[in-house]
Amino acid sequence: MENDLLKTEKKLETNYHRTKMQKEMVLQRLKKNGFRITKQRKILLDIILQEECASCKELYYKAIAEDLSIGTATVYRMVNLLEEIGAISRKNMYRISCGMNCSRENICVIRLDDHTICRLSSGEWYKVISEGLRCCGYVDTQKVVSVAVEPCEKENK
Repeated sequence: MENDLLKTEKKLETNYHRTKMQKEMVLQRLKKNGFRITKQRKILLDIILQEECASCKELYYKAIAEDLSIGTATVYRMVNLLEEIGAISRKNMYRISCGMNCSRENICVIRLDDHTICRLSSGEWYKVISEGLRCCGYVDTQKVVSVAVEPCEKENK
């Protein structure tokens, strides 16, 4: 039991340092590009790094819980700024919002080279992603929270 606790603490410590490093890198890049590091920008950056927000609106609601002076325009400008400097990407972000027992249909459509089309419900897609990651050794007991799909430069049609 004590060994499991030490592993968990080590994992949390590693995650903290990784997030801190990311934050410092983003702040340095902002400074390098001539942007001031304001309290509001720090709050927004912390929320983006610590939580998974699906939209600027969601980010805004989390931000005003910490500082009522943050407006929607500030959120949109910060997100656009972070995207400009390459710190984040909003393109083609997808999020698994339900687990394996979700009944939403056709959430993932896969086209194969023989023109076969596979249509997966969110539960099936969750299972395919989770099992695939487990079989390939990428995960052990972790659960999939979100998936980002980047478009290819040249799509095979």
